[in-house]
Amino acid sequence: MEKSNVFEVYEVKKGKNKALYTKSIAPGTKVYDEIIKKKGGTEYREWNPYKSKLSAAIQKGAPNIFIRKGHVVLYLGASTGTTASHVSDIVGQEGFVFAIDSAPRVVRDLVFVCEDRINMAPLLEDAFHPENYKDKITSVDVVFQDIAQKNQVEIFMKNVDMFLKEGGHCIIAVKSRSIDVIKKPKEVFKEIREKIEKHLKIVDSRSLSPYQKDHMIYFCKK
Repeated sequence: MEKSNVFEVYEVKKGKNKALYTKSIAPGTKVYDEIIKKKGGTEYREWNPYKSKLSAAIQKGAPNIFIRKGHVVLYLGASTGTTASHVSDIVGQEGFVFAIDSAPRVVRDLVFVCEDRINMAPLLEDAFHPENYKDKITSVDVVFQDIAQKNQVEIFMKNVDMFLKEGGHCIIAVKSRSIDVIKKPKEVFKEIREKIEKHLKIVDSRSLSPYQKDHMIYFCKK
């Protein structure tokens, strides 16, 4: 187990490939079907790039995901907590993750994940209306959004404007087919980039293929 170039992320070489891991903040528990490795009394969880867009971004060469130990993160579209749990591992006990989703069924599962993690709280909220939960969370170091909706950039900007600290980073994962099923993904991603650049500086972007088909991730700075 070696530290990767990305803060608080570890890796194990597998020939020409590598497997990514985060140090579990809740040893003895699994969130999905991840592989668990133990070394020196510490438990590490494999971070599957086929099930997590942030992991896929690292596998595709992103040198920094801008989430570090001690950070407070607003996670929009947390679903059942697969990626959010790895973010929880990264920020550690000194940090915190506000995990938001609008689907009652997945939030029910998310609640069980958060029960095992002292640094993570579930919120059943519509991310399009951040004014409804502005009194429930603090300002944050990072906003991460994984919401497959046509107006996802508008949702992203509303939350960035309301919660992200000045100089903070924000990340948006975009699924082209959720925005336009007719246009080619490259055209959709070009339009999305132009929309984002009206408000934020894009510091990195990565296609997530083959791990996530027709997906692009943008790392931005306020």
